[in-house]
Amino acid sequence: MRLTNTLQNYRRDWLGADLTAGLIVAILITPQAIAYAMLAGMPPQAGLYAALLPVIVYALLGTSPVLAVGPVAIISLMTFEALQPLASPGSSEYMALAAGLALLTGLWLLLFFLIDLGRWTNFISHSVISAFTSAAAILIVLSQIRHVTGLPIPSDGPLWQPIQTLLSASDQLRPDVLLLFALALLLLLSWQKGMPRLTRRLPQWLASLLNKAAPLVLVIAGIAAVSGLALPVKVVGELPAGLPALQLPWLTWPQWQSLLPSAAVIALIGYLESLAVAQSLADRRGPKLHSNQELLALGGANLVAAFSQAFPVAGGFGRSVVNHAAGAKTQLASIITAVLVAVICLFAARLFMNLPNAVLAVIIVVAVWPLIRFAEGWQAWRYQKSDGLVWLMTFAGVLLGGAESGILLGMLLSLVLFLKRTSEPHIAEIGRVGNSDHFRNIRRHQVGTSPTVLMIRIDENLYFANSHFLQETIANSLQQRPAVQHVVLVGSAINHIDYIGLETLQHLLQDLRERGVQLHLAEFKGLVMDRLQRTDLLPQLAPGRIFFTASEALRELGQC
Repeated sequence: MRLTNTLQNYRRDWLGADLTAGLIVAILITPQAIAYAMLAGMPPQAGLYAALLPVIVYALLGTSPVLAVGPVAIISLMTFEALQPLASPGSSEYMALAAGLALLTGLWLLLFFLIDLGRWTNFISHSVISAFTSAAAILIVLSQIRHVTGLPIPSDGPLWQPIQTLLSASDQLRPDVLLLFALALLLLLSWQKGMPRLTRRLPQWLASLLNKAAPLVLVIAGIAAVSGLALPVKVVGELPAGLPALQLPWLTWPQWQSLLPSAAVIALIGYLESLAVAQSLADRRGPKLHSNQELLALGGANLVAAFSQAFPVAGGFGRSVVNHAAGAKTQLASIITAVLVAVICLFAARLFMNLPNAVLAVIIVVAVWPLIRFAEGWQAWRYQKSDGLVWLMTFAGVLLGGAESGILLGMLLSLVLFLKRTSEPHIAEIGRVGNSDHFRNIRRHQVGTSPTVLMIRIDENLYFANSHFLQETIANSLQQRPAVQHVVLVGSAINHIDYIGLETLQHLLQDLRERGVQLHLAEFKGLVMDRLQRTDLLPQLAPGRIFFTASEALRELGQC
């Protein structure tokens, strides 16, 4: 394992692109970091701290040249959900718990790295991740209603409380806050839609800078409006100047225990989200993405986040796309971003003192709105009802029970449906297509069969959950065809037979002999046959035979 594969063999002609990308992402991440800190219940400077050391550590260990690590919306929401029952948001205890959560998240990721979890990235179905992301995005949007309306909505209330409060206390709405939000939203959307048309003839680096500068322009406009017009709206307040003091979070043993499950879920979701972003932006000609080393890189990033008074971090989709579009060649672009954020922490923190919370709410809402993808749930339902059910139950679970409950519900339901599907696998009686050596399902094709030969193909591995179903299927077929003298089990789709499956074959052999029917095997793979040869099944099979092809079996047994 190499330290990194993005900074090695660096070329001088890449420096300009990396400098430009680093500057553009720094412009984007500064208001986002403050906004996501607010979403996580942390003071605004914690968001900037999360964009310093974690970014540098990932740059040294990560294998994606463009993945931009730092605070992200989904992980910020999960941080808030995990911590708000334990302490008051913004308090010193809350900040210590957030750092502890980042530490445990990093340790979980390192554990995943040691057990090579990167090889099992498809363990959680896409339906679970899609539903979780959509539901979490809705929760994030609802959490911003109090900043948009100025209503005193508790941050730890149930899902429906923001809407209920909005309807019942509509006479208390703050017109100035609503107007500020509406104007900020209009400015952000107009900039994102119109600026690319105006910058088409500019140099690419300058066009990218202007196209992605909307959040920074919005922040400047919001600060100017509050400072110049003295608007009585809630603002960020003064940020402490300087870099974070490195310190280990000190928590009690019960507090560590209470954070452990949440940290595991955050680690898993953060990794999957980061890996999905990195894979979507991977360049076939660029360095190869190593999924397991990404666990090491993200684990290290979260560990230093814990020591720098921040909260859990992951790879952000929006910033990574901007980094890629701006032409970043290596993770040097991320290091440049971290250096610029450090300069802001040292010398420009006071500039954000009058930044309105309503402006930050606009940045958050616009960033997460594209994550609400009901179309994916509908497509999953149309294709396969079980996948649609997993999507729906995960979505409802996250909305009603929180991120952890929803994900666990989706994973459990996926597992149950998988076991149900494999416990009743597709089993087909097959016959010859014309005079060829091809065999197909007799219910779907015009095929030739023999009245004395029953050819059965099981399209699944043979294991404890479906062994009994195979026996029942063959028994039912024999009741309908009393003239059968031979049963040929075609194993072309069988890759594994467990011990219960072996016992099933032995019982099937005995049951068929009592009926006066002989069992034969055909098209079993070499790996499966190697295991069967270590048992007594093959000697017991005689005078039953093992055929290389189904065609050979039907020709010799059925004279067809």
